[in-house]
Amino acid sequence: MKIAIFHNFLDNIGGAEKATLILARELNADIYTTVVDEEKIKKIGIKASIKTIGWIPKNPPLRQQITEMRFNALRLKEKYDFYIISGDWALSAARHHKPNLWIVYSPTRELWDLYEHSREKYVRWYCRYLFDVWVIWHRRLMIKNIKHVTHIISTSKNVQKRVLKYLNKKSDIIYPPVDTREFYNKPPQDYWLSVNRLIPHKRVEVQIKAFAELPEERLIIVGCYEKARHFISYARYLKRIAPKNVTFLHWIDDDMLKELYASS
Repeated sequence: MKIAIFHNFLDNIGGAEKATLILARELNADIYTTVVDEEKIKKIGIKASIKTIGWIPKNPPLRQQITEMRFNALRLKEKYDFYIISGDWALSAARHHKPNLWIVYSPTRELWDLYEHSREKYVRWYCRYLFDVWVIWHRRLMIKNIKHVTHIISTSKNVQKRVLKYLNKKSDIIYPPVDTREFYNKPPQDYWLSVNRLIPHKRVEVQIKAFAELPEERLIIVGCYEKARHFISYARYLKRIAPKNVTFLHWIDDDMLKELYASS
């Protein structure tokens, strides 16, 4: 069976991107995406066939808008037996590529459960009316695109509840893969470990403030972030408030990450 996978963008490798790359490797599938950072993909050691469908901007909302437009305009000349949509802004590809399934890591958070948070934190006050219009438009567009989805897969019970609550759709659960053979344990060293995308709703500053109260303890934060303005601004803020016992590491390779987990 020949399979194509659609994913928003691969220039910043987080959990969803890693799961997509593993899926492509295991199914011998081709990934279609917009922008790609090959160096970061090389660091995590997963080889996959990746094809780009065009450039997109760094900053929202044009980043998401043009991603959605590119996937909506996509018409693959190469014939595939099945299509997997692994990314919310790639959902429009479902219209012209069937049969398919949509793997949901979460319904687009700035449209649904984090709408008010995004409006307050990321949108300038004089642009909030336009943001509201943009959200209403894309909510309707998402619901319209879902009609072309053959099957929906959620990656957790929590995501399954969001899909039902916001999109009024039932879904099955398949948890993201973890190759436990790749991990090992060592005697713990003198640090705590936090691995997450550096974005405000992850509330990484709470961890930093906690360790500011615990100067005898050490925290290592492994965090990736996109090159958009608000991501960079948040990362700079975290570094500015971090005490001496908090260390940041960015975009490390997979072997180093496993070593950090093993000894934390």
